[in-house]
Amino acid sequence: MYRTKVGVDLAKEVIQVCIYRNKKVQSNIEMTPNEFLCWLVNAKPVTIIFEACGTSNYWKQKAISAGHDARLISAKLVATVRQNQKTDKNDALAIVQAASLPDVTFIGGKTVEQQQLQTIKRLRELAVKHQGAIKKQLVSLLLELNIRISNRKGGIISAIDGVLEDASNGLSVECRIAIDTAKMNLKVSIEAVHRYDDCLENSVIAHADCKKILKLEGVGTMNAINLYLALGCSDIGVFSKGKDASACIGLTPIQHSSGGFVKLGSIGKHCKNSILRSQLICGAMAAVNQAVIREAKTKKDVWIKGLVERRGKKCAAVALANKTVRTAFAMLTQGTEYKAELLAA
Repeated sequence: MYRTKVGVDLAKEVIQVCIYRNKKVQSNIEMTPNEFLCWLVNAKPVTIIFEACGTSNYWKQKAISAGHDARLISAKLVATVRQNQKTDKNDALAIVQAASLPDVTFIGGKTVEQQQLQTIKRLRELAVKHQGAIKKQLVSLLLELNIRISNRKGGIISAIDGVLEDASNGLSVECRIAIDTAKMNLKVSIEAVHRYDDCLENSVIAHADCKKILKLEGVGTMNAINLYLALGCSDIGVFSKGKDASACIGLTPIQHSSGGFVKLGSIGKHCKNSILRSQLICGAMAAVNQAVIREAKTKKDVWIKGLVERRGKKCAAVALANKTVRTAFAMLTQGTEYKAELLAA
């Protein structure tokens, strides 16, 4: 790190910049985004610490391109260090103070490619939520009118069409129009999810790292992107070990050790990114189900079968997800390929 540290508190319209050098705050001023961009280009190389938040990845990329040492720091750590009331000046100063702590862990930023993949993934998640919400509301509202619909025969769209065409159910013209409008919104959401899926599949093909991760057991398009977003950054602040990445995702037992006694608990129910962990475990469960019903061909199949016999499928799925994260970390950091170890003939 350079001797001069700059703490930057980002906001939508203004940016607070605190310059710290020779154990003193040299300045703590407010800039517009354009003024800050000009400052980045003209200033001598320094260490710039951004609080991890919206637009922080963009500004980190700009700072690095201007020749600075740019890093991201946890907003939770900054809030813990901040003194006095919450203001832009106090936040910028707290960022510098937090970055000066011994053995502080910085956050790895995302590349432009990762940001674009994350955009598609988040839009898909939003479309899936809208799709589920419309389905549940239509089913529950029609049930209030004692109209029961099922998606077993032809899907929920076909079932709603049948309700709209049924003249004996007593629905008014206005109610039929409202239900038809909701049905059209549902169709749009379903089509949006399919289009997002196509975008993700094409993106995976275009990324060599994602294609490598696809070779792992229980990893499909979505999990390949999840692992690439979580582990695929080679910048400062990434995990030093695969087990650290797995612990951050929430796939290792909770540890509560003190006084030389090591106490390991269960896998925590609450984690920072529950969606990522859930999708990894679902993919691992699919791989476990396949490994149980077929003849073992690889050493990992034997390991899965033995684990299922001892602990059950759920524990085996979590253990496989843990192993998947650690293997993907090794592949991305070392540039290796995954090859399953076949059993001797």
